Amino acid sequence: MAKRRADGLSREVIVEAATGLLDEGGEAALTFRALTGRLSTGYGAIYHHIANKSDLLAAATDDVIAGVVTGVVVGAEPREALRTVALGLFDAIDAHPWVGAQLSREPWRPALLEVYERIGGLLDALDVPGEALFDAAGALVNYVLGVASQNAANARLLAGDVDRSAFLSGVAAQWAALDPARYPFVHKAAARLGEHDDREQFLAGVDIFLAGIATLG
Repeated sequence: MAKRRADGLSREVIVEAATGLLDEGGEAALTFRALTGRLSTGYGAIYHHIANKSDLLAAATDDVIAGVVTGVVVGAEPREALRTVALGLFDAIDAHPWVGAQLSREPWRPALLEVYERIGGLLDALDVPGEALFDAAGALVNYVLGVASQNAANARLLAGDVDRSAFLSGVAAQWAALDPARYPFVHKAAARLGEHDDREQFLAGVDIFLAGIATLG
């Protein structure tokens, strides 16, 4: 008979264990069978705190996002705070690739609402006009979450024996071999592709966005 845990089981402990399973194997790895094994407990003890898998995924996502949106220094200049939030979300989704899918699947959950509230509030602090505020917040949130999720997906595809640098160098070589008359931009981009940093490129996109909204005031 499996040894049962002697200490009390809390929602926080369950969410932490679920996050570990999700990070290790994605959503498919999160089963209540796996969770009971990791926590050395029974199904009843878990269901006392968590209604179902959907509830558990949402709670784990809320926990990850809360760590980002509450980590911004109070009183920070809005532009720098936006860059901090954006980069924090990028890093969080890179570390927890399942978060991006969960945010898009259930946009009414607290996690995505917190993202919108923090980014929208900071854009408001930058004096983005009211008529443009909704579109500006939506555009920035979509950019941040979209790029972060795609980056996380790419990282998982390249996990294991595939070397990122070698992969990008191979793609860059193929781009460089294209007809520059047909693909002038792609041909130029090949020189940067092999050695670019995804995180720096992401932040450059945030800065381009912020430069654009500065013209709205």
